Amino acid sequence: MTRFLLDTTFIVDVLNDRRERAALLESLVEQRHFLACCAVNVAEVYAGMHASETRQTEQLLRKLDYVPIRWQAARLAGEIKQEWKSKGKTFTLMDTTIAAVCITESLTLVTDNRKHFPMPELTLYPLP
Repeated sequence: MTRFLLDTTFIVDVLNDRRERAALLESLVEQRHFLACCAVNVAEVYAGMHASETRQTEQLLRKLDYVPIRWQAARLAGEIKQEWKSKGKTFTLMDTTIAAVCITESLTLVTDNRKHFPMPELTLYPLP
């Protein structure tokens, strides 16, 4: 069993039935993997959601395990942001927080947004 954190882009694709992500999610569920989200994912999904999508969104998010953002992850998120800024790359605090949660909680990130997550210590799920 692999422990996955679903990135917001993946969750939105599942909700909007894009790129066969719902079928992939179903496959991961059938394989009994640990599937999670964190506060950043929940906030980002709700920020872009239409009122008519509330029920479907709530159902999907509530099926996922919820991983809290611990102090260690919050600190690491700031450190990652600062480190990459010194290299001339700017990432959002939301993305560095997602990366830090994955790193500190030993989660593999499921995302289509690979360019936002180049951190070598971060494990990414190879999406088709």
